[in-house]
Amino acid sequence: MVGDVFEKNTLTKGVFLLYIFLPMLTKKKGVFLLKKHFIVTLTIIVALTLMLAGCGSSANNNSKTEAPPQETADAEKVFKIGISQFVEHPALDGARQGFIDGLKEAGFEEGKNMEIILENAQADFPTTQTIANNLVRENVDLILAIATPSAQSAANATKDIPILITAVTDPVEAGLAKSLEKPGTNVTGTTDMNPVKQQIELIKEILPGAKNIGIVYNAAEPNSVIQVNIAKESAQALGLQVHEATVANSSEVNQAMQSLAGKVDAIYTPTDNTVASAMGAIIKVANDAKIPVIGAESGHVEGGALAALGIDYYLLGKQTGLVAAKVLNGENPADIPIEGSKDLKLIINKKSAEILNLNIPESVLNRADEIIEK
Repeated sequence: MVGDVFEKNTLTKGVFLLYIFLPMLTKKKGVFLLKKHFIVTLTIIVALTLMLAGCGSSANNNSKTEAPPQETADAEKVFKIGISQFVEHPALDGARQGFIDGLKEAGFEEGKNMEIILENAQADFPTTQTIANNLVRENVDLILAIATPSAQSAANATKDIPILITAVTDPVEAGLAKSLEKPGTNVTGTTDMNPVKQQIELIKEILPGAKNIGIVYNAAEPNSVIQVNIAKESAQALGLQVHEATVANSSEVNQAMQSLAGKVDAIYTPTDNTVASAMGAIIKVANDAKIPVIGAESGHVEGGALAALGIDYYLLGKQTGLVAAKVLNGENPADIPIEGSKDLKLIINKKSAEILNLNIPESVLNRADEIIEK
């Protein structure tokens, strides 16, 4: 018990010592004088004890404020992102890279606080569902679905994991969202709906004498069917006749193009994944027949088309990445509007014009955002 008192109050130690030694004092003169010296000495000892106790208390207080941080509790979460891409071609590859760069800009970086699982269906529709199911089993924090088939499969696989879409033309028609303004589901992101009417008008501006245009597309892709229907309405208003050639896969594109050669004055290529995968075959047949190709996105022009007024898929993907960051930061995808592209570009390929022996009107060249010279 005495030990406890000593621990709690050092001053008590000094008083206790005085209590012990005071009875040793006597009234004998010599001894009394000797014991006066002893009391002085004892007082000094008590004072020193108090000083040392003060230093010790300060040290203890300091040690309490400098406790080591709990690194485990403060460790940053690593988000697992699953990417389901329908097929490889420049537009979708660009959208994927833009998405990753958009997330990085927002503070989510692979190798630091983000892990990416990348899967590609190689244009096989059943494979998109297998990929979606696997990503759900991986318990990813978010799925990026690139193109309509991948998006629909992801939505079939989960109603809980947030799904970000891009390169999807009509999310509402595809059954992914109740509306663009408020999806009302676990799906949000961006749409690549094209300015189809303006693209058909561009054909007429570059080729004022055109009467017939051909469209190659995969009728199994809902996004393509929507664009073709808009194109036909727009063409009719301009006095243009539309000739359709449908394909089931990229190996059929060459034959479809051959069927249009000699019948049309220009080819229009919508944002169709099968077509985008076979732009080389389209351009070869078109150049041999001296038929201009007007595309729906920059990748078509980079692949040899004459011109395109449309979407830059890298920028669309980056836009999607910024939306994804909102979801990772806690926002509900059901309440986040699905955005359209904020960056449309007019791109002209002068090399293709030379191959076709075609002069592009100055009115078109003057407002081009990009001109490919070689």
